[in-house]
Amino acid sequence: MSSPSPLPIEAVAAGWRLPGIANLHSHAFQRAMAGLAERQTHPSDSFWTWRETMYRMAARFDPDALHAVASQLYVEMLEAGYTIVCEFHYLHHAPDGSAYATPTAMSDALVAAARETGIRLTLLPVLYMTGGFDGRELNPRQRRFGHDVEGYLRLFHALHARQDAMLRVGCALHSLRAVPAAAMQAVLAALPAQARIHIHIAEQVGEVQDCLAVRDLRPVEWLLRNAELDARWTLVHATHLNDGEVRDLARTGATVAICPTTEANLGDGLFRLRDYLDAGGAWGIGSDSHISVSPVEELRWLEYGQRLHTRRRNITVSAGSPGVGMTLLQGTLASAANATGFDAVDDAMVLDGAAPVLAGAGVEDVAERWIFSGNRPLVREVHVGGRRVVEDGRHPQRDAVAARYARAMQGLLRD
Repeated sequence: MSSPSPLPIEAVAAGWRLPGIANLHSHAFQRAMAGLAERQTHPSDSFWTWRETMYRMAARFDPDALHAVASQLYVEMLEAGYTIVCEFHYLHHAPDGSAYATPTAMSDALVAAARETGIRLTLLPVLYMTGGFDGRELNPRQRRFGHDVEGYLRLFHALHARQDAMLRVGCALHSLRAVPAAAMQAVLAALPAQARIHIHIAEQVGEVQDCLAVRDLRPVEWLLRNAELDARWTLVHATHLNDGEVRDLARTGATVAICPTTEANLGDGLFRLRDYLDAGGAWGIGSDSHISVSPVEELRWLEYGQRLHTRRRNITVSAGSPGVGMTLLQGTLASAANATGFDAVDDAMVLDGAAPVLAGAGVEDVAERWIFSGNRPLVREVHVGGRRVVEDGRHPQRDAVAARYARAMQGLLRD
């Protein structure tokens, strides 16, 4: 078991300064449906029935609504301590599948929201081509997601040309079921050498079964054999792995983006965290569908899920880091640059030193106090690129953004 590098924590006048958190997986529009998929629609409700609700919500978005919802989400992220977000973005076209007059209109809405709120954005336009491993056409609800390879690369290069200190643009392959093998290879060959590559994979047991039926290999197993995985890659979820996949994936240097609150909400299953840590694997967290926008909750439930599964305590530790909170934060920090493309050394949060739960805290236990001491927000300041974007626990645009979000929600929820 490798020992993670020391975590930069220091006492400052306002409290405790910790590194900012990278959110490795986000679908911003889904913030608008948080809490709206919690009524039973089928006795065997699962990801696949939840997806029907998601499709209905996705069909209601235009660029203005996406901008309003993403702005609200990014304010919430910053106030919670996230300083970078990887936006896995597939709402490219109008609801009927036709292109907007400006093909980048939906992406532009996300970039504008990030710039206005001050969060670093790794924009990941998604290639989405087929409705299953059998190559079936996209159904009508999926058509606004779709591109052919040439159209996708035009979109990617148009966005990639805009990169700057606060914006990175990478590639997202939606999933193996949505991207045929030949298309995947064509896109990978056309990407810039340092472009980050993200993909949903092995999230559902049904996905694993379908991949075995059509490609005679499990999803991660197939990807390992058909792509040169390295530190540029982030595999989202990777929940259902066998022993060989755990070992071989860890060796590539790729990152796994674990999304504990969404994976629990959807009933996906538990990632094999302890085995993956023992194999030396890199990992980070994402809030995905945003039923929670809190790195505390993601990290706490990442650990608690393992405790429930193993019926033991203090799972996420290493030989050089016996504190669970410290080890969790070290893991998120270690993977951030590779997964996002940002070397965000100036990003930080400051925890409220006057909060009762931090009374008497020291460098050795402040991470554990923050993650495992309840739900009172403790983030007092957030700094991105050396600029303070949250002060006294509030983003300066909180009220204006919330008002715009409320107006957008009235339209999105109108029957």
